[in-house]
Amino acid sequence: MNRYPMFNPQLLNSFVAVCDTMSFTRAADRVSLSQSTVSQQIRRLEEMLGKPLFERSSHQVELTEEGMKLLGYARRIIALNEEAHDALTGLWRDGVLRLGMPEDYTVPTADLLAAFSREHPHLRLDVTSGLSADLHSAYGRDELDLILVKQRRSQPPRAARPEPLAWLDSLAHPAIEQSPVPLAVFPPNGLYREELCQALDGLGRRWRVGYSSASLAALIAASAAGLGVTLLPAGCQLPSHRVLGEAEGLPAVTDFELALYYRDNAPAAAIALAERLAAFCRLEA
Repeated sequence: MNRYPMFNPQLLNSFVAVCDTMSFTRAADRVSLSQSTVSQQIRRLEEMLGKPLFERSSHQVELTEEGMKLLGYARRIIALNEEAHDALTGLWRDGVLRLGMPEDYTVPTADLLAAFSREHPHLRLDVTSGLSADLHSAYGRDELDLILVKQRRSQPPRAARPEPLAWLDSLAHPAIEQSPVPLAVFPPNGLYREELCQALDGLGRRWRVGYSSASLAALIAASAAGLGVTLLPAGCQLPSHRVLGEAEGLPAVTDFELALYYRDNAPAAAIALAERLAAFCRLEA
């Protein structure tokens, strides 16, 4: 007799959907269920574990420490369930290729990935978008086969190129003129957050987190609207942005790169896709 309770994949699907969207409403749309049903499923998981998985407020949903621990296992259980089904049905006889990339590269590479999928009809291509730190962690757990990530220059990747950054503020409603200065940042451990805070500390300026989001698009919009100063890839600049720099005492940040990783024993399909991504993003080995 199994002394452990069994995780229901349907409950885990809803849990992962809430984690990905940080919204019970959007999660319900993703899994084609009502919001009340998704809420009930999360409560069932919490009752089963005896611990809360989310901190809920009227404005946002955040993972608890226990929720963060479960997320990695949930993704692996769901992926293994799908892999077992595919292996037994023979639908994906060439296997599964799992790619992770930052949010701002999903749209530009969509046509490239679609063409690759059409050329490999019996290979299942799974694409995950997320924060680079999370993608790195998933790659380390062998949950991804190929990752395109942004990182501070450290261990040599397969290919890379510099990622220019820019200090962005609102042109119409500058946040830099406020005290304390509001910041628009990724969640803790997200890219560029530490550089932002250290730069303001170095200037002796008081600051506060005015806007926090795991979504790059949200940070772009928030900074342009005047909700906070941010540090993002230079390509994120909008006409409604004001670029800050030496005049405000802010240093140039030049030690970040866009990097590509895959393993030595990667299958031929993974290497072929890696080469296409490297060429598309102008990465150099």
